[in-house]
Amino acid sequence: MPTYSYLCDNCKKDFELFFYIKDYIEHPKCIYCKNKKTYRQYIKDVITQNTSVKKSDNELKTIGDLAKRNSDKMSEDYKQHLYNKHNQYKEHTIEKPLPSGMSRMKRTKGKTKWY
Repeated sequence: MPTYSYLCDNCKKDFELFFYIKDYIEHPKCIYCKNKKTYRQYIKDVITQNTSVKKSDNELKTIGDLAKRNSDKMSEDYKQHLYNKHNQYKEHTIEKPLPSGMSRMKRTKGKTKWY
């Protein structure tokens, strides 16, 4: 059910209402002073749209949708833990021994030129 943000012109207070789209009211009564001079705050609705609208399992179209939905549930600490876990191989390179008579090439910094 969508959330709609309003501002009362009389008492200057913000409030939110939840109702179906078919029941939408352009100027509902203020929940504080019961005045009908209310105006919709579209900017607040757009800002909170990404966090308030969740897709159900049957609405997920791509793996990206699933990843976005799951990452929204994670704390910043857990996101950092996962990042470290999946990128630790970049920091620790384990060099396997080479056969006798062979040597490793040294990596150069910057771009490699191919001729």
